[in-house]
Amino acid sequence: VQLQASGGGSVQAGGSLRLSCAASGQTFSSATVGWFRQAPGKERDFVAAVTWGGGSTIYADSVKGRFTASRDNAKNTVYLQMNSLKPEDTAVYYCAPYRSGSYYYASSFGSWGQGTLVTVSS
Repeated sequence: VQLQASGGGSVQAGGSLRLSCAASGQTFSSATVGWFRQAPGKERDFVAAVTWGGGSTIYADSVKGRFTASRDNAKNTVYLQMNSLKPEDTAVYYCAPYRSGSYYYASSFGSWGQGTLVTVSS
């Protein structure tokens, strides 16, 4: 299953955005989904993961208390609500289904689609 992130944009520091992640043509209600981000010249870093039932979420320390991951399996969509955005949150954001291994590594996820750019200005 390949997932596509959308909803990025440009906001000022302190603002909010909600990203969406959807699969085309297939359901992924049984898959844990991860959110990652990649700033220019940097590696793809873990942001959050939400389990298939939506009952468990995991966050990177840098976004705890500001970002919330959720899912609506009826709509086949996963969300990342981002509040209190900071300039250091600027990156291309990706979502992908979990395969195996640690949630904190991009290599544990697969079928990366095109990301969505989030730009936060100070």
